[in-house]
Amino acid sequence: MSGGPWPLTFASQGLEKSYRGRRVVQGVSLAVQSGEIVGLLGPNGAGKTTVFDVMVGLTMPDKGDVLLGGELITQLPMYQRARRGIGYLPQESSVFRRMTVEQNLVAILELMDLSNDQREERMETAIMDLGLDHVRNNKAFTLSGGERRRVEIARALVARPHFLMLDEPFAGIDPIAVSDIQSIVRGLKGRGIGILITDHNVQQTLSITD
Repeated sequence: MSGGPWPLTFASQGLEKSYRGRRVVQGVSLAVQSGEIVGLLGPNGAGKTTVFDVMVGLTMPDKGDVLLGGELITQLPMYQRARRGIGYLPQESSVFRRMTVEQNLVAILELMDLSNDQREERMETAIMDLGLDHVRNNKAFTLSGGERRRVEIARALVARPHFLMLDEPFAGIDPIAVSDIQSIVRGLKGRGIGILITDHNVQQTLSITD
């Protein structure tokens, strides 16, 4: 996305969503700006992931809108939102387990209109920024939970997103890895990336949100 006001704002207005007659999201309005960390907190089953699915374009709301930089993007599919700078990490592991760390990044970079030199530069930057150099040639299924999460973040970052949506990013990883991921998220904020996090563990997320 080019032009428009800066900092950018990624927002929802009055989102509603029902499944089989059960209202799972009702009147949710939120906003995150570039360089800001916002937490969407609550117990499991509270509808947090559904809000994420609507904002990232995986599902359409029954009512309400999603906006990026003041532009309505409610009807845009996920890939078009990604092109506008919205990155997404689902709660479930999304790495290619039989590929190495490098191959996981290359698989994403090959989808982009970049020169070989640009792909190499983005891959090296992501690997070094996320502390993955020592496992770059390891297959993903051999990595720890924290290392896999860092690979997932690295794959999102090679697309140079304006916003990154993290669904339960601390789930399934040990306390030391949680601290590492929290530090990484703070670093992304410092680079001007807007972060939206869901978590049922309020304490973990409140320690890094604005």
